[in-house]
Amino acid sequence: MSSSSRRALDAPAGELVVLSRSLVEEVAESSRASPRRRIILPFHKKEDELLHRMLNVIQPDSYVRPHRHLEPPKAEAWVVLRGALAFFTFEEEGRVRDCLSLEAGGEQFGVDLAPGIFHGLVALAPDTVLFEVKSGPYAPANDKSFAPWAPEEGTPEAVSYLARLREEYQRRYPSSHARMSGGRQGE
Repeated sequence: MSSSSRRALDAPAGELVVLSRSLVEEVAESSRASPRRRIILPFHKKEDELLHRMLNVIQPDSYVRPHRHLEPPKAEAWVVLRGALAFFTFEEEGRVRDCLSLEAGGEQFGVDLAPGIFHGLVALAPDTVLFEVKSGPYAPANDKSFAPWAPEEGTPEAVSYLARLREEYQRRYPSSHARMSGGRQGE
């Protein structure tokens, strides 16, 4: 399977993986070529490992459907290494609870989230790179519970919903308009 149609790349070989600018650029290139406009580079070698570590590279037009990790409950943490994003948590019925502005090198640059909370994110800059950690093992059948009020990925409704999340971010952070256009900060 080519990297353009995969959700995740193969984990790098070896007991020691060095995180480098060139590695990040390779993963960013794969995310730009992906139909989903994002891709994961796992560092854990097997899906049944108890701790999953990965780079998650996301483009601004990628829709990450709100979801939670409930059965089994899994905590997650993200650190923004490059770029910026809006991180959302949601109430059970879909109302936005938290809308955070996270930026590499900024005052707020990551989050740690307890299990069972609906969450989602929107990349605000091209090639936004996250270091993500969550509990394993990974089982596709029960890894995440998608929010019933959030549209499925790949639908016209998802495009509209992504736009509404961007509007909510803009309402809460009005001075960040340049970033919301998908341009790099300072452009």
